[in-house]
Amino acid sequence: MTINKNIKIILNYFLGPLVFLFLFYSIYRQGQKEEDWEESWAQIKSAITGPQQWKLWFTFLLMFVNWGLEARKWQLSIQQLEKVSFLRAFKATLSGVAIASFTPNRIGEYLGRMLYIDEGKRLRSISLTIVCSMAQLLVTLLVGIFGVIYLKKYIEAQPISDKQTFQTGLSLVLSCVSFIVVCVAFFYFRISSMVRLLERLKWKKILEQVKVLDDVKLTILFRILSLSFARYVVFILQYHLLFSLFDVSLNWGETFAGVSSMFLIMAIIPSFTFLTDLGIRWETGIQVIHIFNPNEPGILAASLGVWVINLVIPALIGSLLILRVKLFRSS
Repeated sequence: MTINKNIKIILNYFLGPLVFLFLFYSIYRQGQKEEDWEESWAQIKSAITGPQQWKLWFTFLLMFVNWGLEARKWQLSIQQLEKVSFLRAFKATLSGVAIASFTPNRIGEYLGRMLYIDEGKRLRSISLTIVCSMAQLLVTLLVGIFGVIYLKKYIEAQPISDKQTFQTGLSLVLSCVSFIVVCVAFFYFRISSMVRLLERLKWKKILEQVKVLDDVKLTILFRILSLSFARYVVFILQYHLLFSLFDVSLNWGETFAGVSSMFLIMAIIPSFTFLTDLGIRWETGIQVIHIFNPNEPGILAASLGVWVINLVIPALIGSLLILRVKLFRSS
């Protein structure tokens, strides 16, 4: 398809600023919609100069580790199609976060990373990016199962009046998620079977874009999965640091159970954009973490802190990086 020269110029030079302005405005509006956000934000600002401020700054530094691991995952997967440097992969990852911020179920993440792939290979890169997402989803679901088991055991030992209702609900969740894990694991480790299926169905146009999956080796899949697990550990550590900072006293087991259960719920519930999932994140955090600790303002402050550090700041950085990327090499 031939694209008009003027359209190319608009996309090349004005997409980045538009994304940045829209993102900044959306974050501001979303924050105003959430109840108690001002109190939570006040706690974060006071923590910046407090005696335990190192926990906040360390959480911030872990953000680079978090997205660095994701960039390495993408670099490994995309090497089947094109060799990219780690720095380029890191930029692509942050640009993906920026566009994903206002697209349904983060599909913009694939579009953002495509910008750093040579023209002619961009559509094929989507299937390889999906491999990274599948690996992270598999880890989230699998670890979430163990978190729910811990939560179930914890509730059994508590004097709760409707304990049986909790137990039944958690058992149902475990059964459903276990089935989903088996399905995701099957498709992940037999990713080439998708290519065989499309060949039998004779879907040639789609086959051209996903045939690159045939070259993904099992060792690469295991390496991507291990990096996904390492990234998950970083998430747990970030939450534990901020819970401690905002006086939500939890031991490591309780942090693991609470955060993994929260991530599991958020993975199952479809979201429009991560800019609109702050309310879901807060409500889920309150319902789950409140089982272990009743400090609701602290839970909200920790959730807001992780949201800003892990998603908002990377998205703003990514929107600025898009300024330096041309969607089309020639205008």
